[in-house]
Amino acid sequence: MKFAMYIIVIIIILFVAALAYVRLAPSAPDRWHKPVDATTSSDRMGGAIRVLSTDEGALARVDAAARALPRTTVLAGSVEEGRITYVTRSKVIGFPDYTTVEYNDGLLRMYARLRFGRSDFGVNADRLQRLLTAAER
Repeated sequence: MKFAMYIIVIIIILFVAALAYVRLAPSAPDRWHKPVDATTSSDRMGGAIRVLSTDEGALARVDAAARALPRTTVLAGSVEEGRITYVTRSKVIGFPDYTTVEYNDGLLRMYARLRFGRSDFGVNADRLQRLLTAAER
């Protein structure tokens, strides 16, 4: 009986530690704030890419829309630099998703991806769709 209780306590401690790591793990800009090299839109496992031909003001409009998203902060970059990377955390556990948006040569490129796990259940593609709507205004 005591042995079973120790095992349960250890499992709970490991679970809480894993949740804390997901919530508190640092986000290194040099790992996530990279150019988006894609030339076409696509959906990927755990993420999505969107490419849109648009005007120069699109990046500023997307930046305003991204900053208004719940639980979203800027990791690196600015409109002036032409590339911005955001971190959006899930509501309950705080899983981080990274979205990089850049504008150059008349193309707005957006890449949203998860950090932990394999599937994002379409959350990143949905987020990019909302940002595309802001870009097209």
